[in-house]
Amino acid sequence: MILSFDEVGNLLDEMAEEFPEEFYQELNGGISLLPEAVEDPQGEELYIMGEYCNDMMGKYINLYYGSFAALAGQEDWTEEDWEDELYTTLAHEFTHHMEDTAGLHALDDKDAEFLRQARETYG
Repeated sequence: MILSFDEVGNLLDEMAEEFPEEFYQELNGGISLLPEAVEDPQGEELYIMGEYCNDMMGKYINLYYGSFAALAGQEDWTEEDWEDELYTTLAHEFTHHMEDTAGLHALDDKDAEFLRQARETYG
């Protein structure tokens, strides 16, 4: 099942309201759902689902609808799968934000190791 961009946006809006206000401190760019699919530049079979950004535009979270839709098509997702993957990705990116705010980078290290292993497997 492939949900539309608007359906995913509505789900994401509902989920975002479930997170505590503290998670939004210093997240001055908010959360955006972008239409594109983002493939890992070093691995053909890997998609970037979301990312936490801290740059001259501020601190913000991007989620990539096209990446979710590509995997949903490959794995025949249900609506529940969409909800699980969106929530997991949003929570993951919030964790990056919270760690960045605290000056920590444990999740960055864990992600780097995951990507290294995935690239060996799929690269």
